Amino acid sequence: MKILLGISGSSSVSLGLSLLENLEKKCELYCIISQGAKLSFYAETKEDLKKICDEKFKNTHFLLDSDLSAGVASGSFGIEKTIIAPCSISTLAKINAGLADTLLTRCVAVALKERKKIILGVREMPFSTINLEHMAKLSQMGVIIAPPIIASYSKAKNLKEMENFIIGKWLDLLEISHTLYQRWK
Repeated sequence: MKILLGISGSSSVSLGLSLLENLEKKCELYCIISQGAKLSFYAETKEDLKKICDEKFKNTHFLLDSDLSAGVASGSFGIEKTIIAPCSISTLAKINAGLADTLLTRCVAVALKERKKIILGVREMPFSTINLEHMAKLSQMGVIIAPPIIASYSKAKNLKEMENFIIGKWLDLLEISHTLYQRWK
């Protein structure tokens, strides 16, 4: 299965990296990391995201967000599922407006026209009315809106377990098996 993971410029880029780690050996993975994601990650961690990705992830195809001619930008390339996690409010707004000015937003535009599965892990709180309108419109088109929200039934005892719950929920939506969290009983 070919999956495209987009990591856009909001807080909690580390969630996208954890998702990448969980997807890397389970599918043919293509990843686009926006410039905003790199800046957000550095602001939160003081670490170089590109260096971490180059060292840690050997089975992922990393693509430049500025390369609009990359193969993944074509419906004939065969990306089956697209997830943006975290998804910034800016990326959400561009997708809603049909703007395809980056590789990531172009890939989502292609996935929309091809009626492929799209999941947006919108990372913001609280949501403004405009944000909610964007999400509602995209949801009506079949896009799955899946913000990184925890549930008490996961019985998470620490931040890592909360993160595992969120990653697990996204993997569930991608139909990829895992044992990252305790399911409802």
